[in-house]
Amino acid sequence: MKIAVYPGSFNPLHIGHKAIISCLTEQMDFDCVYLVVSPKNPIKESVSADSARQRYEAACKAVSRCGLNVVVDDIELGMPAPQYTVRTLDALKNREPDNTFTLVIGADNLANIHKWKNYRKIVSEYGLLVFPREGFDSEELKRRLEEEFASDGLPCRIVLADAPSVNVSSTEIREGIASGKDMSGLLM
Repeated sequence: MKIAVYPGSFNPLHIGHKAIISCLTEQMDFDCVYLVVSPKNPIKESVSADSARQRYEAACKAVSRCGLNVVVDDIELGMPAPQYTVRTLDALKNREPDNTFTLVIGADNLANIHKWKNYRKIVSEYGLLVFPREGFDSEELKRRLEEEFASDGLPCRIVLADAPSVNVSSTEIREGIASGKDMSGLLM
C-alpha cells in the first residue's frame, strides 16, 4: 500500500490540517494516511512531550468526529527521544515492510529540511509531498534541492501538492485561546 505519513505535534488539530488530510484522502493516490502525533519536534521548543498522549487522544477524537478515513498513529509515543522523522519512517518500514511511505510536509519545513537528521535519506528513499505555505516559494526550494542531490548523484523525490495554502497555525490558535478569544471555528 502507498501510505502518506503526516507527522506533527497537532497542538491543536485545526482546519488547515483538515484541508491537507482531505486533499490526501480525496484527491491523491494514497491507500491510507497515517497522522503521526509527535511528542516533541527536535528542532522546535513550542510543545512539551508531556502532553503527547493527550494530543494523540484529541487527534483520535477529532478524526473520528470529522469522519476522516485516517489512521492516527502513536508510533512516536513509544520511541525514545528525540523522535527524528527518519527514525519514524524507518520504524514504519520495519513494522510494515510491504508498504511504501511518503512524508507529508509544508513548504516551511522544506525550507528547513537541511536541519533535519538524515534529510538526504528521507528525500531520496521515502520522498516528500510538499504543501504550500504563505511566504515560501516551493518551486525554488525544490529546484535548489534537486540541484544539490543531482550533484551528489542522489534521487530527489519531491512532489509539490497542487493545493491552496491555508493560513492557520496552531500557535495562532493557542495564543488566541490564551487571550480569551473564541478560536473554535478554526479547530478540527
